[in-house]
Amino acid sequence: MRLNSVICAAILAMSMVGCDINKHMEDVGFKKGENPTEKAVIKYDVLVDKDEDCNRAWANYESNLQRRADMIPQLVSVVKGAAGHEKDTLTAVIQARADASKIVLNPKDGDFEDAKKFAEYQAAQTKVHTALQQLQENYPQLQANENFKNLQVQIEGTENRLLRAREVYNDKVFEFNKELRHVSGKVLNPLTGHEFKPRVPFAADESAKVAPKIDFGK
Repeated sequence: MRLNSVICAAILAMSMVGCDINKHMEDVGFKKGENPTEKAVIKYDVLVDKDEDCNRAWANYESNLQRRADMIPQLVSVVKGAAGHEKDTLTAVIQARADASKIVLNPKDGDFEDAKKFAEYQAAQTKVHTALQQLQENYPQLQANENFKNLQVQIEGTENRLLRAREVYNDKVFEFNKELRHVSGKVLNPLTGHEFKPRVPFAADESAKVAPKIDFGK
């Protein structure tokens, strides 16, 4: 019903500016389709496809987050067995994982358009990543432990997957936001009741903007 209303409203709006509806629609970016109905439907479907591309990319990202979360108990178990006296770093990992699991982004609540909520989510995930790095750095003696070595490889692979998943998600977000900002998108979206909302991409953490200091004396 909504799509039918969109098509009718688009045709009515275009008819008010002249009799050549196809020409006016093409002038504002509705390039594909042989008639106004096809043009409106195709543009609508493009926005739907790109929005769903974002959803799929986000689902893949969350899949890798789950993989990391499932690995943390294994890591903690291995480290406890080899270095039970070191508790602070273990506690940091467990706490970071717990804090990160509390922040969930829900598209129905508009969280993907909320820059503040998205930044909080990203900060929590970065905290987990940092805690895992510190854990590995603080246990050089575990390098000889084959189980720990294998787990390190898995962690590194997971972090790389998460990095790639964030990049893919950002690519899809920029494609979707760009389509939405086109004149044709600005014409169609209000007619849908603003069904499509711009999404917030991942951004660099503040700590990542500071160049690392390298001291070969230590």
